[in-house]
Amino acid sequence: MTDVTCRIFILHDVGDHVAQLAQAIAAGVATVPGAEVKVRLPNHATKADLLEADGIIIGTPNWTGIKGTLKRWLDTTGDLWEEGSLAGKVGAAFTSSAGRHSGTEFTLLSVLHWMLGGGMIIVGLPWTPLMEQAGSYYGATSVGDITEADLLQAQALGRRVAQIAVQLRRGANL
Repeated sequence: MTDVTCRIFILHDVGDHVAQLAQAIAAGVATVPGAEVKVRLPNHATKADLLEADGIIIGTPNWTGIKGTLKRWLDTTGDLWEEGSLAGKVGAAFTSSAGRHSGTEFTLLSVLHWMLGGGMIIVGLPWTPLMEQAGSYYGATSVGDITEADLLQAQALGRRVAQIAVQLRRGANL
C-alpha cells in the first residue's frame, strides 16, 4: 500500500518551554511513516492550516488557561465549528507552567474543550511509568525547567497523534 500523506498541524503560543515541547512533538510525528508536520505560531497560522490538517496539536503556556493571543486566534475559527469542518480530525494538547499546582491540567482541558466543540477526536497520553515524572493523561506538560522526561512525553504524544491520524486517513478500524 502506498503511504498516504497525513498532515499534523502544531499550533502553539509564544513561550520558550512551549516551543521546546512543540519541537519534541514534531520530532515524534516525524517518526511515523506517512506523516508530515507543520508548526506555527498564531500570528503565522491560518484557518487553512486547520482545514488541511488530519491532526491538530495545540500548545499554550499555562496562564490560568489558554494564553490570550492564542485564545483570540482560536475565537476567530467559530465558523469552522458551525460548518463541522474540524469534525473527525485528531486533536491533542500540551502546556508548560511555572508551578506544579498552577492549573496545568485546567489549561489542557481548556484546549481540549475547544477541540471537543469542533467534534474532534481527542488523543491523550496512556499510562506508562514515565507518567509519574512527566505528562498528563490530558497531554504533554512541563513544570518549571523542561526535563528529558517532558520531552519524551511530548515525543510520545506527537507519535501517538500521527499514528492514529494515519490509521484514520487509511480508513483503518480503530
